[in-house]
Amino acid sequence: MSFDVVISGGRVLDGTGAPPYRADVGIAGDRVEAVGRLDGAAARTVIDATGRLVAPGFVDCHAHGDAAVFDPAVQRAALRQGVTTFVLGQDGLSFAPGSAETVAYASRYFAAVNGSLKRDEGPLTVGELLGGYDRAVALNTAYLLPHGTIRYDVMGASPAPAGPDHLAAMLRHVERGLSEGAVGLSSGLEYLPGRHAGADELAALCAPLGGLPYVTHMRAYGDRAGVGMAEVVDIARRSGAAVHVSHLHGPADVLLPLVDEALAQGVDLTFDTYPYLRGNTILAMVVLPSEVPGAEPDRALAMIASSVLDDHWPTLDAVWPRLTVSHAPGLEWAEGMTMVAAAERAGMRPADFCRRLLTETRLEAGVVSARPDEGPQGEESVRRMLRHPSQTGGSDGIYVGGHPHPRGFGAFARFLGRHVRELGDWTWEQAAVHLAAHPARRFWLADRGLLRRGFAADVVVFDPAAVTDRATYEAPREPAEGVGDVLVSGVPVLAGGELTGATPGRALRP
Repeated sequence: MSFDVVISGGRVLDGTGAPPYRADVGIAGDRVEAVGRLDGAAARTVIDATGRLVAPGFVDCHAHGDAAVFDPAVQRAALRQGVTTFVLGQDGLSFAPGSAETVAYASRYFAAVNGSLKRDEGPLTVGELLGGYDRAVALNTAYLLPHGTIRYDVMGASPAPAGPDHLAAMLRHVERGLSEGAVGLSSGLEYLPGRHAGADELAALCAPLGGLPYVTHMRAYGDRAGVGMAEVVDIARRSGAAVHVSHLHGPADVLLPLVDEALAQGVDLTFDTYPYLRGNTILAMVVLPSEVPGAEPDRALAMIASSVLDDHWPTLDAVWPRLTVSHAPGLEWAEGMTMVAAAERAGMRPADFCRRLLTETRLEAGVVSARPDEGPQGEESVRRMLRHPSQTGGSDGIYVGGHPHPRGFGAFARFLGRHVRELGDWTWEQAAVHLAAHPARRFWLADRGLLRRGFAADVVVFDPAAVTDRATYEAPREPAEGVGDVLVSGVPVLAGGELTGATPGRALRP
């Protein structure tokens, strides 16, 4: 027997749900060639996995690495958690497909989330975007068609319902994007312009998915999640689409019955969660009322500067202490400070500093937001949500700004270190299902998610006693520990916890 790589002496988590078992993994080219005892096998590279677990590479079902994935520091942050695939195009907003104006809009409106893609100005197709990722980074990438980007390309910032001609144009985008390799359709129904779309429009655009998922940032979460979930179920029924709910967080007593009811009605539903209680998004979405046209910065900024919102700002007094500035171009000194502390340093009231922050960043500011359910009850809800069989892992990682949420640097290591080793919410074999096999199935990545002969050799080798997250709200960019070796398509991309410099990541198509 001869292989390019042999991972020897470890215990294998193959992703099927089987308990870890002693086996070697032989890799030839970009494929797993053998899983078993390979005593005496020849290999150009041998990785000693004694005392460690060997698992299929993890799939981050919700990552905002659309621009950041080109940054080696972000690749290192993901790989040191065992993540080998980012699913991009989340929340209905990303860079393709669309005209140069649409690409500019998506870059500007979601700058605090997705960052900016360095490229020549001009239109961008899904195929071109995927081509830019392919073999240019150490991670695999998969891409969801962003509904809001498509709607903007067809209708601009208009809040009007989509007419027949609009729907026909949007459907052409969806059909072409699917033919070029998209793994589903995403929506962001609390963002613009996705907020303006009704269930009729979304169901029509889901019809061509053919079993690929409709991935949605719902219209309502938390105590109002019933509103959002009812719309999800309605869209699924009308279109026949599988559905995947993004970052489903909040009281488990409210959310889990909604999930189970949808499943009982025959809806093919999954969801992702991350193991934290705070969120991270654009400041404008958190603090501005719906009548402010956030998709049109000049009009929005004129309203912010006027007296139109004078009665609105006092309603946010309880919100200011829960907001920490994560991204503030031009006001970087405020990053990492609460809105209250930053306002005090500026000698202003929080509302006035918020208006300054929105104005000087042209609505590009981002914040980490503490939820009202923080505390023991919120922690218990997180644990109950991740134990549900429909759950998959997603970091919702944002890498923009000087002080982002720690989830992009620690979520998957926290799943393993805290929720498997310390709390026992999953067994190790369940972790491999939730973080690798289950998401690979959901996005039709047919040769990923399992350690099995013939499958792509995306492999993570980690120490179950040492794997842990180090990123905190105070120091959010600290890389995780305990993942020493990672291969993508059979190529070592992380060795001894450090990047090898190889960029074998593929743009994955369903």
